[in-house]
Parts: sequence; C-alpha cells; structure tokens
Amino acid sequence: MDLTTVIGIVLGIILVVFGIGTAQLMNFWDVSSVLIVLGGTLAALLASYPLHIILDIPRHVAVLFRGKKYNIPNMVEQMVDLAMVARQNGLLALEEKANEISDPFFKQSVLMIVDANDPDRVRYLLEMEMDNMASRHEEVAGLYEKGSDYAPAFGMIGTLIGLINMLKQLNVSDGTSTNLGSSMSVALITTFYGCMLSNLFFKPIAKKLRIRQEEEELYCSLIIEGILAIQAGENPKFLREHLLSSLKQSQQRKLLARADEEREE
Repeated sequence: MDLTTVIGIVLGIILVVFGIGTAQLMNFWDVSSVLIVLGGTLAALLASYPLHIILDIPRHVAVLFRGKKYNIPNMVEQMVDLAMVARQNGLLALEEKANEISDPFFKQSVLMIVDANDPDRVRYLLEMEMDNMASRHEEVAGLYEKGSDYAPAFGMIGTLIGLINMLKQLNVSDGTSTNLGSSMSVALITTFYGCMLSNLFFKPIAKKLRIRQEEEELYCSLIIEGILAIQAGENPKFLREHLLSSLKQSQQRKLLARADEEREE
C-alpha cells in the first residue's frame, strides 16, 4: 500500500493550518467561497468529461493507495522460465503455463505466440493494446490536470465577484461601506481556496497517476520484448540480461544473484 499521496496532502494541510494559526482559522472559512471554487470546479469537470470517467473517481483513488502493482523482477523470472520451457518442449507447451498467469496482458501475449502468429502481427496487436491502455490512462490523468487549471480560475472568478460586490456597496459620498470587509474576504479567500485545491489535491493526484501509468507501460513493453524473444528462440540467459537492462542496477544485481543461487542448487 502506498500512502505517500495521502501523507503529503494531510501534511500540507497541517502545515498551512499551523501557518495560519488556530485562532485565525475561522477567518479562512467562507461558504460562498467553497461553493464558487469547489462547486464551480466540479461543475466544469462534469461538463468537460463523460459521466463514466467522473464515476470512476473512487477507482482512481484506489490506484493511489495500491502501491506498485507490477513486479518487474518477478515477471522477468517468469519470462525466463517460459523461455526454458519453449526451448525444451516447443511453443505449444506454453499454453498450460499461460493458464497459470494472472495478469491478462501477460497471459494474452503468451497465448498469441502459442497460436503461431507472425511476430510482426504479435508486436502490432500488443502495441495497439498498449496504446489503447495509455490513451485511457491519459484521459484519467487529464481529468485531474484539468481540475488543477479550473480551480485557480474559479478562485479568480470568486475574487472578481467579491471586488464587484465591494465596489457596488461602496458609498461614493463618504467612501465607506458596512459590508466592505466581508466582500473583500470573499475576494481573497476564493483565490486561496483555488490555489490550495489545485496544488495540494489535483496536481499531486495527477502526478501519481502518471507515475503508475509509466510503471504499467514499462511492464507491458518488457513483456512484448520478452515474448517476441521467446518466439524467436532466444537463449534464456540472454533474455534475462536483455530484459534486465531496463531495470535499476540494484534490481539487476538482485535478480542475477538469485539466478546464480538457482544454478548452484
């Protein structure tokens, strides 16, 4: 489970609250400002995106909490095992192994080479599936990036509303107004809300979703390279080294050490 997003948001709120001071905290609460900024931002997002994407927001939040879903080192070892089976018993022997794979993309990739599809066709179909997946993720991350644009904009709208009300209520003859303070507070608080909502909620969520997207794209691209190498009959040892080249040095050393231990056994 990855709690860094929640910890970061909560920590940011706590630091801002302490910066304001608990005695002055109620000065920063204004229902009108909440309605303008939060309500306006949500309404704009609803107008910009299909309903099914908005309804998937709880699922997006679950992605933030789940941590790293794709274990690339384990996938590399699975790929090496598949390569050994294919070299010993042929590609048809991989069908039984494919049924043991839980990841749909990995399983589909193995079954495609079992069916003796042309390598170029295998690459084309898998990359097309990967592109479709990337487009879906791009749309989701775009939702929060667009929210980070809308929130400050509605904060500025609230500022304009407050300034207009302040000027309308200003007594031209003596330059005074009984509602000057409340109108000015709405003008400033809406900008504050918009900046907080954008920089402490929408942007961090969008960034974390993009990180998850990059992890999945790396995982899928390594599967494609590994599957095509197995279909071409590449040596399992070379296959491991080929796939490991995309990983961090620490992960490479760990996997190679594990492989040496298995050979000694």
